Amino acid sequence: MGQQSLFEVLKGNHYPGRGIVMGVATDGKTAVMAYFIMGRSENSRNRIFVREDQGIRTRVFDENKLTDPSLILYAPVRVLGNTTIVTNGDQTDTIYEGLKAGKRFAEALAPRTFEPDAPNYTPRISGLMQRTPEGFQYELSILKSNKGNPDSTLRCFFCFEHPLPGEGHLIHTYREDGNPLPSFEGEPIAVALSDPIDAFSEKLWDSLDSHNRISLFVRFLHLEKEAEETRIFNKNS
Repeated sequence: MGQQSLFEVLKGNHYPGRGIVMGVATDGKTAVMAYFIMGRSENSRNRIFVREDQGIRTRVFDENKLTDPSLILYAPVRVLGNTTIVTNGDQTDTIYEGLKAGKRFAEALAPRTFEPDAPNYTPRISGLMQRTPEGFQYELSILKSNKGNPDSTLRCFFCFEHPLPGEGHLIHTYREDGNPLPSFEGEPIAVALSDPIDAFSEKLWDSLDSHNRISLFVRFLHLEKEAEETRIFNKNS
């Protein structure tokens, strides 16, 4: 399938869960990345994104409504040198420490599997965006159960070298809403990237189901200026 509209893909999915977008803007010199979270339970919805160092962290919005912090509180974004790590769980820290120790992306994730939230067994999705002297390259990963069987893990990795200007890729946790929730299937979805960061961020936020969306992080990395722009949207404020 060819390149699709990121916004239309998300508008057509009532509950994609958590999602990562990575790619390069049309100028070929700006990396684009985004991470969004959605939730159905009160515990999942009781979160916000906050800046922390060069990355972000999820925090509880209302302490009185917190029931289980184990899978909702983590650092989705961390930066190590010229590498930005984006994930949907505490495997951000696993990757960060692995890269520091000289491991590659897949090696760093070797100890991890999907989330222990039966019967959904939510996939762990992760991404790396690396700035090089020549431009950007990125990798995406999904660790998921084999058709809902917790005794079998599928480890899928996708590397995008010399990415095409104006193209990005979307990966998310759930194929659609359901009970149990069906895991994402297939390759990351090729999507078109355009617009300045504010227009892009607002369109992306508006594409997410207004009832289930919780927070959105967007970052543009500029190669020539070695600068970054970040936007954060929180439903709870």
